[in-house]
Amino acid sequence: MTVIGGVQDLHMVDLSKTFGDFAAVDDLTLTIPAGSFFALLGPSGCGKTTTLRMVAGLEDPTGGQILLGDTEITHEKSYKRQVNTVFQSYALFPHLDIFENVAFGLRRRRVKDIAPKVTQMLELVELGPMARRKPAQLSGGQQQRVAVARALINEPGVLLLDEPLGALDLKLRRQMQVELKRIQTEVGTTFVHVTHDQEEAMTMADTVAVMNKGRIEQMGAPIDIYELPRTAFVANFLGQSNLVRARIGGRSGDDLIVSANGASFTVPADRSTRQDGDLLLGVRPEKLAIAAAGAAIPDRSNRITGTITDASFSGVSTQYLVRTSWGEEWTVFEQNRSSEILRPGDDVVMYWAPEHTFGLDVPAGS
Repeated sequence: MTVIGGVQDLHMVDLSKTFGDFAAVDDLTLTIPAGSFFALLGPSGCGKTTTLRMVAGLEDPTGGQILLGDTEITHEKSYKRQVNTVFQSYALFPHLDIFENVAFGLRRRRVKDIAPKVTQMLELVELGPMARRKPAQLSGGQQQRVAVARALINEPGVLLLDEPLGALDLKLRRQMQVELKRIQTEVGTTFVHVTHDQEEAMTMADTVAVMNKGRIEQMGAPIDIYELPRTAFVANFLGQSNLVRARIGGRSGDDLIVSANGASFTVPADRSTRQDGDLLLGVRPEKLAIAAAGAAIPDRSNRITGTITDASFSGVSTQYLVRTSWGEEWTVFEQNRSSEILRPGDDVVMYWAPEHTFGLDVPAGS
């Protein structure tokens, strides 16, 4: 096993980048712990790639600092930083075999006795038998592993991955998610992974930071952000959410009692960003159960009646679209373990446990 030494925390302090009047990265302060697999997740234009390029030294910040451990690298030349980048395009040298592609950085630095190092790195990425093949003779996933090996052999303190799996098909992408996580665990280097793919971020990362308009909306372990989003943007970008505007009417013990469109709901107070006034009441589609109208449902359940407008079978589950009594369409993911068949036009009740509900601030202007 190859273990990279000298791995340190990556700090960004009040980091910003503007292009004219547009703030691509807006006063970003963030610490990425040494040895972690960290994902910057967000839609196109949110600032994640610009952040990565500033850390790599490919873009000059407008303001703020970047530090690797206690060493400031804000204005250091890219080749002098203990940072390497793997791009979506791989950027392998087509005329060199795999061994020489991986050895390239060591040869440039005139490192002696490189063969054992290259061989060890190729074994790490499980490409030892293919050392003398050319890149064109490898699959996309294998080429990606070569690019990772070439970056890691220089023993960077941080490995930056810019949409590294975007060019792969779905099956290869899922295989590489597992491979990249395995490699990161073995070498112990800090991986900073930029992606717009929610599944990719949640599958691989220890910590996910969801970016929007140059700022981090929410950061934490994937399960924590998914189960308890703190903004409407996060609730809708990381997975799907059913949201309805509601008003808090009072409390019952540790719960908030809220009303929306003539119905009453229970929300645990510690799962709401608001304790009074208006809020968005939310629940994930897979937390909902669905039954024919009039069916018995568990006590304490939050419930909404409606009519099925669409049903899509996907093997393990069926996705229902249900038009609520007030005209909004909600989504339900129901596992296919019941003999009950519901069809478009059926009147139904959706229900769920209060502890799966969350409450969010109403976005400005809504």
